Amino acid sequence: MTQNDALTTAVDAEFAAIFTYGMTTPFVGSDQRDTVGEFNAAHRVRRDAVNAALVSAGESEQVPAAGYTLPLEVTDDKTAAKALLQAENTCASAYRALVEQADDDVTRRLGVDGLTESAKRIAFWRGVSNLSPATVAFPGAQ
Repeated sequence: MTQNDALTTAVDAEFAAIFTYGMTTPFVGSDQRDTVGEFNAAHRVRRDAVNAALVSAGESEQVPAAGYTLPLEVTDDKTAAKALLQAENTCASAYRALVEQADDDVTRRLGVDGLTESAKRIAFWRGVSNLSPATVAFPGAQ
């Protein structure tokens, strides 16, 4: 895997996360709606930053796929939280790979920042799902 492959994977993970947040929003608890909006907006900002890095590296800007499949059937707040947790784990894995494949400090920082943000959201969704511990060692290593 090259740095550009890792950037492409990270953009794809962000597109999938944005889709997942959009599809699960109707199912999350009302006390989590504002947080879901904030997290979705953060994914959009991160997607744009990674896409800009990809273009700066001489690659084409990535566009979303025609569709995505949720990792499980979402029918309530519990399954919505599980789907969102999976989306965040996927993003963390992509950013971990970006850190490992980065050829320069700017790209490495992009990966570290993305991994850090995903780790915080993983902790949130693990807490919502009553998973213990709320944090995991080495997010993105799954």
